[in-house]
Amino acid sequence: MKSPGAIGAIVADNLVKQFNKFTAVDKISFNVKKGELFGFLGPNGAGKSTTIYMLTTLIEPTSGTASVNGFDIRAHPDKVRESIGIVFQDPTVDTRLTAFDNLDIHGRLYGMNAQQRKERIKEVLELVELTEWKDKMVKTFSGGMRRRLEIARGLLHTPAILFLDEPTLGLDPQTRRHIWSYIEKLKSKGITIMLTTHYLEEADFLCDRVAIVDRGKIKVLDTPKNLKNKIGGHIILVQSREPEKLAAALKKEKCCQVYKIEHGVISFDVKDGSKLLPKIIGVAVKAHIDIENVEMRVPSLEDVFIHYTGTSIREEKGAGGEMMAMRRMHGH
Repeated sequence: MKSPGAIGAIVADNLVKQFNKFTAVDKISFNVKKGELFGFLGPNGAGKSTTIYMLTTLIEPTSGTASVNGFDIRAHPDKVRESIGIVFQDPTVDTRLTAFDNLDIHGRLYGMNAQQRKERIKEVLELVELTEWKDKMVKTFSGGMRRRLEIARGLLHTPAILFLDEPTLGLDPQTRRHIWSYIEKLKSKGITIMLTTHYLEEADFLCDRVAIVDRGKIKVLDTPKNLKNKIGGHIILVQSREPEKLAAALKKEKCCQVYKIEHGVISFDVKDGSKLLPKIIGVAVKAHIDIENVEMRVPSLEDVFIHYTGTSIREEKGAGGEMMAMRRMHGH
């Protein structure tokens, strides 16, 4: 019943999803190893949620194939669903019930008997530190507590693979850090996790490997460390009132390749910033161009994202396309 030759906990091969003329996911391929925490990093509307929905059998691909826990998502959707837990981007716990009741109903849906449900509910509530709240109505919970309950529910039936779709969306930074600690606990237990996020620091902190996704395509895929190393040893930022003039002077002197000019700041990605910085200042002095500020730092995932997509993840306005197309399809 398992797909022959499928290697890895999740294998996607040229997955495509179109909503009428809009292509939300465009020939995406990747392989998630067993026990890995794999990140899908990109702005809203990049195709992250649509990919998750295909892998969890909620929507069918337009073309391409995928296997989850060795089961083909088209041929054996029931086996896929038995293998996975999901925490959706939008809250789905019933606020009119207690934490215990939410989990108990979920256990019944998965065919767990009363003893199994009792034992697992106790375990997952302890994991997310909600034991004392088990008999409280969920409507009294904070946003972070509801998210933790969603994670507990996703784990209740002991899935081999957990999908987390923007698990910390809308939470304050402190609560987000708490959720990260729970996710790290899960990873230490050997659960395979696929995480979508548009928070750069989240992907950097949590993920073993990250795929940067933009406009339905994977731009690059590697460990956060390797991605940062690929684009250079340092990022130099030079602020000037005449950035175009300075860029032209640097080009004329063949000093260095300009990386980007934005809001009066020229940025460069270089192997050794300490050697290049005096040269840049020397060119500016020679050309009588005032430099207002200079900064040198190691690359971040934000720099990686800009390098491969040409834009900052904060600037991206792509939220509309993917979700609007999905809502139109479902009649919302």
